[in-house]
Amino acid sequence: QVQPVEYGGGLVQAGGSLRLSCTVSGRFFRAYTMAWYRQAPGQPREWVALTTTGGGTNYQDSLAGRFTISRDNVKYTVYLQMGSLKPEDTAIYYCNSFPARGSWGQGTQVTVSS
Repeated sequence: QVQPVEYGGGLVQAGGSLRLSCTVSGRFFRAYTMAWYRQAPGQPREWVALTTTGGGTNYQDSLAGRFTISRDNVKYTVYLQMGSLKPEDTAIYYCNSFPARGSWGQGTQVTVSS
């Protein structure tokens, strides 16, 4: 498996928005449910949202309504649109299959200032 490549993070003020993107190999993308995860400093990595090969979605309960996951089946890319960001959303965001398989990418840093 080629490592996922995540990008789109940055520094944003509370209440702002960001869109994260993640590209993976076509074979991996077509085969598996894809998900976004995040890891805050000193915390374990946690699941954020997932999208199935059929386009279904599911979210961590506390994030539904603020985050939207989607997938582009032509570009083999998974997106995470994040809105109404809070300082507690500060973390490194990663994508992988759900459940996670193989190598993790470098992630993309999201920092939300108060």
